[in-house]
Amino acid sequence: MQFVDTNILIYSISGDPEEREKADRANQILAAGDLGLSAQVLQEFYVQATREKRPGRLTHELAAALVESFSRFPVQGITAGIVEAAIATRERFQISYWDAAILEAARSLGCETVLSEDLSDGQDYAGVSAQNPFQPSA
Repeated sequence: MQFVDTNILIYSISGDPEEREKADRANQILAAGDLGLSAQVLQEFYVQATREKRPGRLTHELAAALVESFSRFPVQGITAGIVEAAIATRERFQISYWDAAILEAARSLGCETVLSEDLSDGQDYAGVSAQNPFQPSA
């Protein structure tokens, strides 16, 4: 199982012609299944998808329906253990807390790979590696 970061979900709804390749790739990833995500990812998706200044922003109803749809995948909740592990990972790898929380949610679900363009492609974070699925070699 692979873990998907928020940007995969956001690209999956993009109507921007400049993001067409990324949107297609994101939808291929979501269609393939065997994915996990976290409550943090669902929260970030909702906020970004409905952001007032977002071109093509979604209505509350559509964004909420998509959050429900994405919940068909295993969703790791936010726990005190995840927060504590993320704090340690943030310090160890000198990354943002939010990226560390993504890594720790993935680890908690048993995912060995996080699909994200926000983390360093190919970097191993103590057993969870990052892969940018939008790189030509991905």
